[in-house]
Amino acid sequence: MNPIAEGGEGAAEPGSLPLMLQYLCFETALGLCGLAWSAQGLVGAQLPEASRGETRDRMRQRFPSAHKAREGDAVPAFVQDAMDCVKALVSGQPAVVSRVVLDERALTPFQRALFTLARQIPQGQTRSYGELAALLKMPGGARAVGQAMGQNPFAPIVPCHRVLPAAGGRGGLGGFSAHGGAVTKARLLALEAQATGQWVGQQGSLDLDHF
Repeated sequence: MNPIAEGGEGAAEPGSLPLMLQYLCFETALGLCGLAWSAQGLVGAQLPEASRGETRDRMRQRFPSAHKAREGDAVPAFVQDAMDCVKALVSGQPAVVSRVVLDERALTPFQRALFTLARQIPQGQTRSYGELAALLKMPGGARAVGQAMGQNPFAPIVPCHRVLPAAGGRGGLGGFSAHGGAVTKARLLALEAQATGQWVGQQGSLDLDHF
């Protein structure tokens, strides 16, 4: 196993969130989403919960020290870029998540490397836990990849919905920590297929017609 996945030599412990944070909730085609940020970049993103109130509650729970901004307030350019990206992604429009600025100071080296790889997966395509582990030179590291994806604080900016247990969706879509679980994951994949105008890459074998 690669030491960056195990917290071995040279690996840093995850740090605490920066003290000076702001957050906002904003409307999308999928429902109310949220973003939290520091001066350096995003520290978290939130997909819709079962209700608008639960989404707001979840943001307050995740970022208790953050100051609340309002949609329409002046925000840093990287926050506006992130809002535009999320709105496009969940409405079936092209979106490039790799351009969004993240504050990665609270992440481990393994998480940084993995999330960077995940953000390079093209919209409309998927990769497996094992494929990402292989790219990180971690033979047998699929489980560690799956666990890290389950703790992703940036969904859908870090698109863990594009990462499946096995190539082509064999063995199912796997877990998804956002409200709705695998149903929400399948819906996001279907929207991304719509955004690219075709069933591309490994999405071709996924049964998404009923979502």
